[in-house]
Amino acid sequence: MSNIFNFDTRILEASDSAVVKAQSVFNRIEEITEYNQQKVLNSFIENRVSDIHFGETTGYGYGDIGRETLDRVFAQSMGAQAALVRHSFASGTHTLCVALFGLLRPGDTMLCVTGTPYDTIHSVIGLRGEGEGSLKDFGINYKQIDLDESGEPDMDKILKAFKGNKIRLVYIQRSRGYSLRPSISVEKIGEIVKLVKANSDAVVMVDNCYGEFVQKNEPTDMGADIIAGSLIKNAGGGIAKNGGYIAGREDLVKLCSYRMTTPGLGSEVGASLGLNRSLFMGLFNAPHVVGESLKTAVFAAALLSEFGFKVTPAYDENRYDIVQTLMLQDSQTLIAFCQGIQKGSPVDSFVTPEPWDMPGYDSKVIMAAGTFTMGSSIELSADAPLKEPYADWMQGGLNFHSGKACVMLAVQNMLEKGKLKLRV
Repeated sequence: MSNIFNFDTRILEASDSAVVKAQSVFNRIEEITEYNQQKVLNSFIENRVSDIHFGETTGYGYGDIGRETLDRVFAQSMGAQAALVRHSFASGTHTLCVALFGLLRPGDTMLCVTGTPYDTIHSVIGLRGEGEGSLKDFGINYKQIDLDESGEPDMDKILKAFKGNKIRLVYIQRSRGYSLRPSISVEKIGEIVKLVKANSDAVVMVDNCYGEFVQKNEPTDMGADIIAGSLIKNAGGGIAKNGGYIAGREDLVKLCSYRMTTPGLGSEVGASLGLNRSLFMGLFNAPHVVGESLKTAVFAAALLSEFGFKVTPAYDENRYDIVQTLMLQDSQTLIAFCQGIQKGSPVDSFVTPEPWDMPGYDSKVIMAAGTFTMGSSIELSADAPLKEPYADWMQGGLNFHSGKACVMLAVQNMLEKGKLKLRV
């Protein structure tokens, strides 16, 4: 391979070894990517996407045919009846918040069956903060079932939760968040849906962040009622500048739309402001970019394993999201890796990230992300709380070759900081 960055010879050798080991995994990812790309292309063709759908609307946005067609294309791509795809969703957490408030009413009970959810959703539920307008403040109850010892949903406890209890909504977080538990496959989500539907009329909602297009099916294909996610993660393909989506059963999406805007208007208003082109193009690009980010994650797992670090998932494990966890043993090694990722980024490579007290987290966090869109997780980034087990959560990669070089630069930085044990 070329050596523009003057990598240490031993890092080059480890990289070559990692690529050889991962080749069969890359082939598997390519096969999934091709399937998903054809699926998305077909939805564009069947919905007759045209240049007219990229035009600008202002004001109320009534009759925005681009917005309406985008919703249909997205819904079909996700195996859903309907969708809301909007640049006005500020983040994935905001999108999930809108969906939860759209579906739940005072006195209802929300049951999370994948353990404690991601940190930023805690204040939405009411696990943290008082009087800020959380679900708890509005009289909505929250129950939780922890994962079993293997990190999988505890099906027996889920079943017991419905005995004598009225559950309105079952919540599944597909990705691992800042935890070491496995991500949840769409097949396992399908099993949960089957169990829930056999014992209740509860709505099954999936936080689909980081999971879109990783497998051939989405949770909605497996019977989930509603899914939601961010457009600066997988589904925006590295092109959408912001936004989020909600997709699923038409009646439930309509309820969410009333929370998004106002009861009675729902999805009928909301000017697209000329942003539809980037949302269409982002969705079209998404399957390919997700495949590239998965290959980057597989390479990182294989390379770090060459140097004796524990990783999860292993390079050859099945993957259900784009997140790669690297166990970097101590805070200084963790910092060296993240700072190396920043050095290999196309934007702000000259910046040195440092740990800081980030809102919404209970410890200092270091975040490396030289991204074209601020906070874009589908672009290569690495972030971690500075606390045991000193694990880094890496995700994204717009293209594999750049992602590969970036990971190698992170390892090179670890070497230069004296935090890498090289084979003799």
